[in-house]
Parts: sequence; structure tokens; C-alpha cells
Amino acid sequence: MQQNHDRRGIGMTSARTRDRLVQRLKEHGIRSHAVLEQIRNVPRHLFVDEALASRAYEDTALPIGLGQTISQPYVVARMTEALLDGFKGEKVLEIGTGCGYQTAVLASLVKKLFTVERLRELQNKAKKRLRDLDIYNVQFKPGDGWEGWSKYGPYDGILVAAAAPELPEKLLEQMALDGRLIIPVGPSGQQQLVMVTRCGHRYEQVSLGAVSFVPLVKGK
Repeated sequence: MQQNHDRRGIGMTSARTRDRLVQRLKEHGIRSHAVLEQIRNVPRHLFVDEALASRAYEDTALPIGLGQTISQPYVVARMTEALLDGFKGEKVLEIGTGCGYQTAVLASLVKKLFTVERLRELQNKAKKRLRDLDIYNVQFKPGDGWEGWSKYGPYDGILVAAAAPELPEKLLEQMALDGRLIIPVGPSGQQQLVMVTRCGHRYEQVSLGAVSFVPLVKGK
């Protein structure tokens, strides 16, 4: 059980293994030094089942139970880099806490992070993992990601870790002026990672490439 509680990792979760992952992400176009350092430093093996820990630093998505997955490191890095490129804000909303890995990567790069997850069991586990890693600038809410979290909005950035068939209206409403939304959009097999920027009353939208995510389910 030691591996579950060791931040540094051993063997297949060692520093050398992490370095190889970071090098692979660089080769695939990730440029942000801050994001790459987070990928290097956040112990991904703590966010997967112990049986999968030896695969934690492969650039692949892995199951985390309840029909959900931990996103592949490249996608986490790509979304984080896109959200924070030229970022001037402080408050970020994450939709889809999942196992908490994306949350942990983001947390050290923003001042305040608010995260919403429909599956309370997943979020409770994520909350414990982040506490164990001494991450305290995150507020958690179980709920419907389509609704966002209006209480603390508007947000300078919103990152959605599940695919919606169209842009959720409530999330657009909770974006600050010049705010940025990163979200996978489209049906399974045809999803695009989309970046939306709010310019006054207009929303500018660009595609960042093809992705594959679990669906953003409506309801609690």
C-alpha cells in the first residue's frame, strides 16, 4: 500500500518516468514551462487505482470507476495551457472534478479554483487526495456541470472535462469579460476541443483539435 501514499513514486512512477512523459508532451507541442512542471510534479499515480499505478505516467486515459476516466496527460496539459495562455485573471471554474488530477494540475497555477462534479463519491475521493497533497485553494461542489456555479462567478476561466453537444448557456453567462472557456464539444467520435473567449457581448470561438471525452451529463 506504500505506493498509494508516496508522492515521489517508485519504479514505474519514478522521477525518470515522469521526465520521459514531460519530454513526450514537449514533442507533441506543449510549450508552457509552468504546465510541464505541474505535469512533472503532480503525482498522477495517486489519482488512479493501485493496480494501474504502473501505467500512471503513460500518455493515455485510464479508467477511474463509475464509467469515468482520468484524462490523458497531453489533453490535461493542452487544456491547461490553452486556458492560461496570457491569463490575467484569478478565478477559475472546473466542470468535472473526476479523480481530481486536472484539479491538482490547475490549482497551483491559479489563485482560486472552484470545481463541480455530478458524482459525489468521485468528488469526495478527489477532495481527500488534494488535502493529502496540501492543496487548499480549491472549493468543491457536487452538482450539475451544465449549471456551473453562479455563486462565485463570473469566472476569468472555465475548463470543462466532459463533452457537451453544444455550448452550455449557463457557463457562457458565468464568464467574465475577456474570460476564456475551454470545452470539448460534439458527439462521440466527432468531438472538438473548443476555446471560447468573451468579448463584450460577443463570444469568439476557435477549435483546438479533435479529442475524446465522456459526455457532460445533465442533472445531479
